[in-house]
Amino acid sequence: MPSLTSVRPSSGARIAGRSLRPTPLGHEPSRVISISLLALAALSCAAAVIALADIVLGARHIPVLIEQPLQAGRGGRVSVVIAARDEERNIEAALRSVLSQTYDDYEVIVVDDRSADATGAILDRMRETWPRLRVVHVTELPPGWLGKNHAMQVGAEAADGEMLLFSDADIVLDPTTLSRAVRYMNDNGVDHITAGPGLVLPSLPLALVVNFFTISLLLYMRPYRARVPGTRWHIGIGAFNLVRVSSYRRAGTHRRIAMRPDDDLKLGKILKESGASQHLLDGRGALTVEWYRTLGELVRGFRKNAFAALEYRLWVVTGAVVVSLALNVWPFVAIAVTSGATRALNAATALVAMTLYALVARSLRQHPWLALFYPVAALIFLYIVVAATLRTVFAGGIEWRGTRYSLRALRANKV
Repeated sequence: MPSLTSVRPSSGARIAGRSLRPTPLGHEPSRVISISLLALAALSCAAAVIALADIVLGARHIPVLIEQPLQAGRGGRVSVVIAARDEERNIEAALRSVLSQTYDDYEVIVVDDRSADATGAILDRMRETWPRLRVVHVTELPPGWLGKNHAMQVGAEAADGEMLLFSDADIVLDPTTLSRAVRYMNDNGVDHITAGPGLVLPSLPLALVVNFFTISLLLYMRPYRARVPGTRWHIGIGAFNLVRVSSYRRAGTHRRIAMRPDDDLKLGKILKESGASQHLLDGRGALTVEWYRTLGELVRGFRKNAFAALEYRLWVVTGAVVVSLALNVWPFVAIAVTSGATRALNAATALVAMTLYALVARSLRQHPWLALFYPVAALIFLYIVVAATLRTVFAGGIEWRGTRYSLRALRANKV
């Protein structure tokens, strides 16, 4: 009988049901990584499908403004309020469209907010031939106000209408827009309606990013749910905010949002929180704007409100960047560096994301084939958000149209 010390287990021996074959170094960590990547792929695919379904189904509940019937008879007096600062490039053509509305009971108040170009002179000249036009010149900005917000407040205080239409100085309206909007408001008993304009985007890089921005806005704001009473969802678009004066005053007017660069969104928020009913309409065909001419203009324009839209919270910005990289960029990279079920799920995610992009781009009439560059659009948009955030933080505030506003004062206006 051999001694116990002479016994050597063979390479295939088992003790207590376990193989004695050594486990290769790194096997367990690599398995954890594989499972994590598979889980991320499944989560990303599910999120992409949900996003596609939410936007497609939500869009079905957005009425088209240009398809609404015209107002017959008296619908209520409307005061159109427009803030203008250094708008000599577009203001005359845009203002002519506003002054040519078929609706018969309205006035137009344009507040010239300290313009340094020919805007004031253009407005004074137009006032001589358009009796509906009233011009207010602002020469100084009071403390505690952003220029545009103060101009809107000044215009609203000068108005005598039952409804206020807050609009921008470069918005071109179809002649029937105001009549259709008032009819919709009265027929549906709505306190506030807002409409997204048709966009003129002259360059492909600009269209690439704006299409992605639109998707992000739809998912972040879910504006088609703003019409549901008692929910937190809200919306306001600077191109067209039509609101009853009683609701505007009850919400606190622009004084509540005096230092908000995202004034249009926050106007929608304070109106919804004050109990106003709110509907989003598709404004394509009824109103048009050349939002920006180049991608560079968009980058500079977003400096003032990108950080504000995320409530000046660095952790929110960081989280948004991480989530966007994981959901919008990584799936395209993962197709090349993963295999099996993980690769298939990431490919499905990329396909769904590009399908959503193409649908949104087609609705905006902005080159659906740009969906092929989806991850590039996501990276550019993330750069814009991060750059705007860092610029605001390190500069201690923003500078917009010749005026500087401190970050402390901006943060203090919480809405």
